[in-house]
Amino acid sequence: MKKIGLIGGITWQSTQLYYQLLNTKVSEELGGQSSCECIIESVNFADISAKQAKSDWQALHAQMTDIAVRLENAGAEVILICANTMHLSVPSIKEKITVPLLHIAEVAGKVVKERGFQKVLLLGTKYTMELDFYKDILKNQFGIEVMVPNTEDREIVHTIIYSELSKGIISNESKQHYLDIIKKSEKDGAEGVILGCTEIPLLIQQDDCDIAVVDTTKEHAYAAVEFAIN
Repeated sequence: MKKIGLIGGITWQSTQLYYQLLNTKVSEELGGQSSCECIIESVNFADISAKQAKSDWQALHAQMTDIAVRLENAGAEVILICANTMHLSVPSIKEKITVPLLHIAEVAGKVVKERGFQKVLLLGTKYTMELDFYKDILKNQFGIEVMVPNTEDREIVHTIIYSELSKGIISNESKQHYLDIIKKSEKDGAEGVILGCTEIPLLIQQDDCDIAVVDTTKEHAYAAVEFAIN
């Protein structure tokens, strides 16, 4: 089994999901008392969030790259960033590491393509929804048409992530806001919704929605296990 290196804490709420999913999947695949071989370096999210708010992406790229290098030096044979937004740093990271990095948008795109969908709603932080780094992979590598909510709804989605989900706060009112936004996308032809923030699965699951849900946290973790054991 290859050792998985995790850049975590972005936020710790979703990182604990990764740890649970990785170990559960390894146990299912290998049986017995098998569990995941992994290394986690977990950051202070207050620091990350402050830099994001200032659009200090260069500092974040340097920070993410330094962590990835430390994980490789500690024996990691594949790297995961436990957050969708910080995949903005992937080009910088790949210049400095020699082990593979599993890109969460590529994992999501593969799942969408396998399910045969052409048009999907992307939910996430405002950075993930508004910048091109994620949407371009879905469009250019997989031919997927990507929708995002309108400006007001993007702000609602983003605020709930940072003010509630990152702190482990689960609100029925916020859940309804998300479901209303997903419903709007259905009317505009969305065949599925990508939960493009690793905290959103804390709030939204497939059973809540009429259209298909792509849980990037789960799919990313499962792809890592497949890589690690095969």
